[in-house]
Amino acid sequence: MNENEIGTQVLAAAIDLHRELGPGLLESVYEAVLARELTSED
Repeated sequence: MNENEIGTQVLAAAIDLHRELGPGLLESVYEAVLARELTSED
């Protein structure tokens, strides 16, 4: 996997996360959920 593919996956996960949780939460909440999302094995 190259840098562009990794970046695309991270950005897509972040956008999905923001759509799911919405605005207004602390950055630490988004960070924790994004980290869990990126490390989970689907």
